[in-house]
Amino acid sequence: VQLQASGGGLVQAGGSLRLSCAASGRTLSRYQMGWFRQAPGKERDFVSVINRSGGSSYYADSVKGRFTISRDNDKNMVYLEMNSLKSEDTAVYYCAAGLSVGTSPAYFGYWGQGTQVTVSS
Repeated sequence: VQLQASGGGLVQAGGSLRLSCAASGRTLSRYQMGWFRQAPGKERDFVSVINRSGGSSYYADSVKGRFTISRDNDKNMVYLEMNSLKSEDTAVYYCAAGLSVGTSPAYFGYWGQGTQVTVSS
């Protein structure tokens, strides 16, 4: 499966962004989908994951209550709604697909190219 993330940009602290991830090549419903982020000089961190049907999701503590992951399997799309953004949310955001269940990057075999999110304080 090929993944293409989009929707990043520059936003002021407290603002919102919606990231999108378009999948092609395979039926998206086969995969759990996740979002990760990587700030300069840091490791790639887990943000959120959603199961194959979209009925269950999980979030990192740092984004819980502010971010919402969703998916539309008919459209082969995954979304990350980000509200109340903080400067520490600044990073490159990656969408990922995996056949196994888990939150570690190791569980995701397919990655998009990343989209930059910059939050100014």
